Amino acid sequence: QVHLVESGGGLVQAGGSLRLSCVVSGSIFSINVMGWYRQAPGKEREFVARMTAGGGIDYADSVKGRFTISRDNGKKMVVLQMNSLKAEDTAVYYCNVVYVGLEYWGKGTLVTVSS
Repeated sequence: QVHLVESGGGLVQAGGSLRLSCVVSGSIFSINVMGWYRQAPGKEREFVARMTAGGGIDYADSVKGRFTISRDNGKKMVVLQMNSLKAEDTAVYYCNVVYVGLEYWGKGTLVTVSS
C-alpha cells in the first residue's frame, strides 16, 4: 500500500506565500518522479511542477519564477514553495509520484488565494 498525504493548503491573500508538503508512505523506494498537479473549480487537472530522482525539474509556464519544487528522498517528501500567489492559483493541489511505471495520487489540499 502506498499513501500520499498532502499538507499546507489554506487561504492566503494575493501576493502571499504557501508551502505545500507531501509525504509518501508504504513500500516504495527510489521514487522516479515526484510532483504536483492542480485542479481549479470547473477545470481539468493540470500539471504544476515535477522533479525527477536525478534532479531534473519542470514547471508549468504559469508558475515559473514563482513556485519552487524540492524533494527529500530520505524522507520521501516533496515540497512546493509557492510565492507571489495569484487568484488564478486557487485550486486543489494534488501530489503525484511515479514509481516503477505506476502513478500514485494524494487526496489533495485546497489552496485559496483571495484577490
